[in-house]
Amino acid sequence: MNFLAHIYLSFGDNELTIGNFIADSIRGNKYHYLPERVQTGILLHRAIDTYTDSHPTVRQSTKRLHENYSHYSGVIVDIFYDHFLAKNWKAYSEVPLKHYVNDFYQLLDENYEILPLGVKRMMPYMISDNWIYNYSKMEGISRVLHGINRRTKNKSKMNFAILDLEEHYSVFEEEFGLFFDDLITYVKNIEIENSNPFIVK
Repeated sequence: MNFLAHIYLSFGDNELTIGNFIADSIRGNKYHYLPERVQTGILLHRAIDTYTDSHPTVRQSTKRLHENYSHYSGVIVDIFYDHFLAKNWKAYSEVPLKHYVNDFYQLLDENYEILPLGVKRMMPYMISDNWIYNYSKMEGISRVLHGINRRTKNKSKMNFAILDLEEHYSVFEEEFGLFFDDLITYVKNIEIENSNPFIVK
C-alpha cells in the first residue's frame, strides 16, 4: 500500500516506475512479457519490500501496532509511512506533490495496455478519489484504512489504526525519517539480480 514510496524510489525513470507500481499484481516470474526496464522495476519493488521488512526501525514501528493488528501491522506501517512521505514531500522533491501525482496518473494512462488487470480495475477509483495525493491528509489515511478493513471483511480492524497514528504521531514520523533516509541510500546502491545495477537517471 505504500504506493507513493515505490513511485518516488523509481527516481523519474518511467518504465521503472510502472514496474515498481504494478509489482504486487505480478506473481512469481510471470513478468517476462513486459519491457526489460519494467521487469527491473518489479524486481526493484521486491528488493525494497525485503529491505523494508527487515529494517530495525520498521520493525520498531510494526511492534507498536502488533498487539492490536497482528500480521496487518506491516500494511498499516506502509500506509503511515506513505502519509509522512506525502506530508514532508518538499524535503524529497522540488515538484509539488499534486503535479507529481497527476504526472504519474498520466503515465499509467499512457501505459494502460501493459498494466495487469487488477491495476486496471483499481485505476478509476485511485484517480477519482486521488488516493496518493490524499495520503498527505489524515482524512485520506483514514479512508484508506477503512477501505482495507472492508476488504478484510472487518477482520483486520485497521479502521481503528488512525487512533494509533494520532496517539504516536511524532514517534512514527521520526521513525519514518530515519528509515527512509536509509532506504534511499539502499536503492541508489543496489544491484538487481546481481546483473544490471540500478542506475538513477
